[in-house]
Amino acid sequence: MASPEKSNSKMSVSMERTGQWVFSQEIPSDVVVEVGEANFNLHKFMLVAKSNYIRKLIMETKESDLTRINLSDIPGGPEIFEKAAKFCYSVNFDTTVHNVAALRCAAEYLQMTDKYSDSNLAGRTENFLSQVALSSLSGAVVVLKSCEDLLPMAEELKIVQRCIDVASARACSLANFPSRTPPNWWTEELSILDVEFFGRIIGAMKQRGATALTLAAGLITYAERWLRDLVRDHSGNGIKCSEPTDSDLRIQQRELLESIVVLLPAEKAAFPIHFLCCLLRCAIFLKASSACKNELEKRISVILEHVTVDDLLVLSFTYDGERLFDLDSVRRIISGFVEKEKSMAVFNGVDCRGVSSSAMQRVAKTVDAYLAELATIVEFSISKFNGIANLVPKGARKVEDDLYRAIDIYLKAHPNLDEIEREKACSSMDPLKLSYEARVHASQNKRLPVQIVLHALYYDQLKLRSGVADYRNEPNAVTTRNQLQADVSLVKENEALRSELMKMKMYISDLQKNNNQAGTCSKSMGTKKPTFFSSMSKTLGKLNPFRYGSKDTSHIDDGHGVDVTKPRRRRFSIS
Repeated sequence: MASPEKSNSKMSVSMERTGQWVFSQEIPSDVVVEVGEANFNLHKFMLVAKSNYIRKLIMETKESDLTRINLSDIPGGPEIFEKAAKFCYSVNFDTTVHNVAALRCAAEYLQMTDKYSDSNLAGRTENFLSQVALSSLSGAVVVLKSCEDLLPMAEELKIVQRCIDVASARACSLANFPSRTPPNWWTEELSILDVEFFGRIIGAMKQRGATALTLAAGLITYAERWLRDLVRDHSGNGIKCSEPTDSDLRIQQRELLESIVVLLPAEKAAFPIHFLCCLLRCAIFLKASSACKNELEKRISVILEHVTVDDLLVLSFTYDGERLFDLDSVRRIISGFVEKEKSMAVFNGVDCRGVSSSAMQRVAKTVDAYLAELATIVEFSISKFNGIANLVPKGARKVEDDLYRAIDIYLKAHPNLDEIEREKACSSMDPLKLSYEARVHASQNKRLPVQIVLHALYYDQLKLRSGVADYRNEPNAVTTRNQLQADVSLVKENEALRSELMKMKMYISDLQKNNNQAGTCSKSMGTKKPTFFSSMSKTLGKLNPFRYGSKDTSHIDDGHGVDVTKPRRRRFSIS
């Protein structure tokens, strides 16, 4: 409620303003007109001469002498009533595009029409509207803006509709035939309006045949003006989350965003994908309705082939750049694009499981680069990583080097994963689709699980064995993959067997050491002397020509000693 000092100051100001042209009549005022907190000391006969409404109040009153009239609900308030009173006193005042709508409504309220008095205020304002205000786009927009506070009377007097008709016609003409630079200056003019009036102008432009690109230009400018901190700031530094999403400001922004999305033209490719991604992030942040978010997701998925990594990152992080948003929207967008590509492939009679379109290949490359950017985030789980990576069809990645890079970054950023978790992180990658350079890197990568390393090492051997120069030319890749998996399992079994053999060797070595120690002790107790017969037996054994099991003695040289070392008995071993 206004303070007494403030009310008195307004009254004194109104008295001072009216005193300049009322008291000069040298006739005492006989009525006080109250408009809000302002009081106007006026003369009845001057007001009655122009206003049929005031005449009726004076004629129909039960008081013997009406001295106070309350007109607080007059359109435009005290400022507009003052101009209407000046008109009654034939005092000049300025009529502009800013006050003409309010003056027209006040004239209707006070019944200051030509039916009651010739050349009245209603006629004067109508002439200004048609000849001046509505002769240009800027004038029509300013008048329409002033009507926001004059409803519903401005609507009943057709002022709103006349402004919409002029503004839509002028905007279409300027869009088709620009008269000055920049060509889209008209979008800035329309952006000052309330979303309801702006929407009505967009609808009128549609009926006049405006193109989707023309409508998109107006909508982009409008969104960037009214959602500036949410749409135009892409640095991640514009908004801190201190403002709760249920505050009055956020509620107004949410309602505005949903109204803008409803106005989007049916042509889904009319908007840049970056703008749509910014709107979707805004919708997620403001917790907009599901219908609003679904519409934006569908529009993005239709033109996803033009998306960049930065566009996807816009959807993924909060405005402060510190936390991940829920990635469900990204998954739905990619899934929608894949379904669209599959439908087109079926319609064209193409096997979508084989060769993918160029658009699908571009999206696959972008998704892999996007995963590499998210891989360093601590809260980015393996299930979320694989959930996005597996959305891309296998045939869309001719070479999976980009996906391997994303997986390697993920394993490096999450060093505490065990063997099973690392295998899960690598499950979305096909080692057979790595280039030679990537396979060499993978074979030396200690972060990868053993199974992937074995795949990388063994695949080159399979290629050499089969004589195939490139996996893309293999006629039976499935057979090769099955053989590789079988061989890998065999190698794992051999590794286990080798480990067991090493344990057995160590055990036998320990036993031999113990036996040698026992033999040394027995020799120290007494050494057995060789007898005559044992010496003769050893001598004759050296001269035996058949000790190698061969009857051919031609190789024996009598002049040299014979090597009597016992040959080692060999058997098959994997060690």
